Amino acid sequence: MPKKKNSPTQPPRPSSLTSNTEGLTLLGAGSLPNVDKPSTSLLETFPNPAPERSLEICFSTDEFTSMCPITAQPDFAAISIRYIAKERCVESKSLKLYLRSFRNQGVFAEGIIGRMLDDLVEVLTPHSLTVIGEFAPRGGISLRVEASYVEKENKKQKDSTLKK
Repeated sequence: MPKKKNSPTQPPRPSSLTSNTEGLTLLGAGSLPNVDKPSTSLLETFPNPAPERSLEICFSTDEFTSMCPITAQPDFAAISIRYIAKERCVESKSLKLYLRSFRNQGVFAEGIIGRMLDDLVEVLTPHSLTVIGEFAPRGGISLRVEASYVEKENKKQKDSTLKK
């Protein structure tokens, strides 16, 4: 049977599926470190296996917990993280550990979502990234906070396309 040729618009397919795990320390390490403060050092990344493609990567959890800075009562939220990878991808177990590190932080929801956006942009330098926090109702009012980043050169291209 003759081999199929790749079309000129598609990148060549790799002959085997492999993942570059160099530098990852949390995955398969057994017990997790005890963390009590969010830090970019908790976020491990690996090379994007397909940087020539526009990979949109989405993470979500409905088990996020932090504390109200005034009452120290727990705040519960569903967190969604969506990004278009450039050179790096975040490893999911390290992201879980990072999210868990907010548990005992007395911070308003707006500060949490802004911090997550800043930290993830710092370690990933993605094409774009959005973090959404949907915080459970307190006193009958729910709160949704969304923060986004768009790469400057990417944003200029989008802006010029919109003006046409």
